[in-house]
Amino acid sequence: MPVPDRVPDRVPGSAAEESAPDPSADSALTSLGTQAARQLATTTKTRPQMQAITSRWLLKMLPWVDVKGGTYRVNRRLQLRTGRGRVQFEHNGADDIKVIPQTLTELPVLRGYSDTEVLKEIAGRFRVREVRAGQVLCEAGQPVSEAYLVVHGRFARYAPGKYGEEEVVGVVTDGDQIGDEAIGRPDPRWPTSVRADTAGVLLALPWDALREFTDRAPSLAAHLTAYAERQRRPMNRRGEADVPVRAGHVGEPSLLGGYVDYDLTPREYELSLTQSVLRVHSRVADLYNEPMDQTQQQLRLTVEEIRERQEWELVNNREFGLLHTIDYGQRISTHTGPPTPDDMDELLSMRRKTRLFLAHPKAIAAFFRQCNKRGLVPGSADVDGHQVPAWRGVPIFPCGKIPVGASHTSSIIALRTGEADQGVVGLHQTGLPEEHQPGLNVRFMGIDQAAVINYLVTAYYSLAVLVPDAAGVLENVQLGRTAD
Repeated sequence: MPVPDRVPDRVPGSAAEESAPDPSADSALTSLGTQAARQLATTTKTRPQMQAITSRWLLKMLPWVDVKGGTYRVNRRLQLRTGRGRVQFEHNGADDIKVIPQTLTELPVLRGYSDTEVLKEIAGRFRVREVRAGQVLCEAGQPVSEAYLVVHGRFARYAPGKYGEEEVVGVVTDGDQIGDEAIGRPDPRWPTSVRADTAGVLLALPWDALREFTDRAPSLAAHLTAYAERQRRPMNRRGEADVPVRAGHVGEPSLLGGYVDYDLTPREYELSLTQSVLRVHSRVADLYNEPMDQTQQQLRLTVEEIRERQEWELVNNREFGLLHTIDYGQRISTHTGPPTPDDMDELLSMRRKTRLFLAHPKAIAAFFRQCNKRGLVPGSADVDGHQVPAWRGVPIFPCGKIPVGASHTSSIIALRTGEADQGVVGLHQTGLPEEHQPGLNVRFMGIDQAAVINYLVTAYYSLAVLVPDAAGVLENVQLGRTAD
């Protein structure tokens, strides 16, 4: 058989030949081709899409109060029991950790104390102490010899139960204090034992050093005396000035008279704002409006961005955001790290009429993992036609504005809402000039010499917690999976 001089480039009928374009294909068409037909067709277009739009459940679920004067005052009964806060620290190295003196006023006994020099001296007497996991810091009933500030770590308060078992009655974490409640007492003793669940770092202040400051600082001694006298005044279980009442009596005994005292310095919330200047060239606004109005689409997306930032501010703003204004007494920490049904039950039990939970989507997933481990199936709630996951009948709404910390932890917020229930309310003002949506207006700012039209878009808002137990937060919620 003769051998061909060269191998053909393509074998007839092969895949390579079938996939190769045929230059004569267009000439073989007997009708108009699709490429040519598209020259006469109209493209169907979508509106501009935006990935950052979220469900914004907080904005939807908050009852909004119309604040006509721009300021909202929350009047309360006189509070005698001073609330607690968290101190802050300055880190200059592993062994050089100092408490910021001004934050010592977050301790109830030092709330309102203004002598910064004494505060600096007290802050300078704290000493760094490392604690290993399992170490017992103090035992119930023993005399208090030191006060502690928690820089880092998790500490459990526990007490012996009625039948000999050990009961965990609280968890202390970063920024909390241990032993400060004994200041001002003649013979302070530990009410509970404290044990380190994890390795941690503390700042310790010897009790004798505090007595020394009290003896040589008249302003501090006077402040502590005034604090002790205020604590001796009759108060109800919530720390409010008591009203004398009598119950269960017979006959005609003399009844004690009294009155309801008010807080003389109530908090006032001024409306905050989020603004942006929308710029549209007049040529674009005049000519390019079919099938969609360019100015309206630009405005729609700008408003969406402003509403997203508004919800972020309601959660994170340092003046009125939920994570910064929730009372210290309404903050609890997870007992083991991940959010368990027990943690959610404890958070729920801290207030009446809890209307909703707010949690980062990853925190919701972490909670469901703990339910799965226990064989529990969380319920659901119907909210405006949407099926929302729920716990004990309270809906759990996702909120990506709740931050996730560097240690991959987050928080879960519980709210009671509405003025009628002394809950949490949103604040805005309606009837604004050139109002576009409730609490949001769009004002024409003119056309500059570059023929650019300017619009000022502004949203006015704030948030108020009417009484401390209207909002609570579960902190240190671990989001990651644990090894099985």
